[in-house]
Amino acid sequence: MVELNLNHIYKKYPNTTHYAVEDFDLDIKDKEFIVFVGPSGCGKSTTLRMIAGLEDISEGELKIDGEVVNDKSPKDRDIAMVFQNYALYPHMTVYDNMAFGLKLRKYKKR
Repeated sequence: MVELNLNHIYKKYPNTTHYAVEDFDLDIKDKEFIVFVGPSGCGKSTTLRMIAGLEDISEGELKIDGEVVNDKSPKDRDIAMVFQNYALYPHMTVYDNMAFGLKLRKYKKR
């Protein structure tokens, strides 16, 4: 497990006048479990996408285990995300879909 720190995180999409995420702070300690709850459009998914590296951070600092990772690619963050819209490969079995990320990282079968 790791610690996660979001310090004054902002997300503003191009050609918009408002922030999707505005001045968000969060500290998650090792082995803590949290849940994001809120209405549609309040920034939950955008925040998770920024943590995973799938969305750029407009302002602020994101740290994983004390290291600033704002500019790290998703594959180098060692974070996984399960999408609500089932981003699965239809030609693969459930097992193959679940194992796909592990194969990309060259984990050995046990």
